[in-house]
Amino acid sequence: MTRLPTMRAAQTLIVVPAFNEEGSVEAVLGEISAALPGVAVVVVDDGSQDATAAHARDAGATVLQLPFNLGVGGAMRTGFKYAREAGFEIVVQIDADGQHDPALVADLIEHLDSSDADIVIGARFAGKGDYQVRGPRRWAMSFLAGVIGRISGTRLTDTTSGFKAIGPRALALFADHYPAEYLGDTVEALVIAARAGLKIEQVPVAMRARQAGEPSHHPVKAAVYLLRAIVALGLSLLRPRITIAERGSAQ
Repeated sequence: MTRLPTMRAAQTLIVVPAFNEEGSVEAVLGEISAALPGVAVVVVDDGSQDATAAHARDAGATVLQLPFNLGVGGAMRTGFKYAREAGFEIVVQIDADGQHDPALVADLIEHLDSSDADIVIGARFAGKGDYQVRGPRRWAMSFLAGVIGRISGTRLTDTTSGFKAIGPRALALFADHYPAEYLGDTVEALVIAARAGLKIEQVPVAMRARQAGEPSHHPVKAAVYLLRAIVALGLSLLRPRITIAERGSAQ
């Protein structure tokens, strides 16, 4: 396991978006604390109807509670704004369901530094682990990876992964312009970043099964996902390009 340098640890904020994850959030936070000692963590409780916020506080995390459910995009924009105001330089998203391994965060940040990237995706389907998706969802993921890879000028295999490290320029952009629509937090966010001239890279990671809750694999839902993914991509390409100033702030 790669260790996170002390300086980078102090500059990094882990943001955990959570919606009705009382069954897993405390264990996830325990893993983060063990793998990344000294790294700040904030849980954005996205209008949960259960005891997610209470469990997160019991685990020692700072909790930001949204009054109603905004989705992952809205929760992450809240986290980015908090990070900017608190002076952090790097944000890493770790989902509250236990699929992301906190021990791999240092690998994402190391690649962020070594490749001079603005965003590093923890990518499934890139040679590590046995995570499998079939049918329409897999077709959509492959299609999106191909198109966004062309837009960003780099080979990508997984553009819907929520496991990402965000550098200073991307943080400045996302604090004001992170999309909240369905799939916006993955598909549209990467298109916005690529069209703003930010560098996107990926590193292969192994994903795990959810620690609690039930994943959706219904074929009808998978087909709807495919349609929504294509619509999300189309809308992202129609929106005005956002530029980044040299000082790293969005304009």
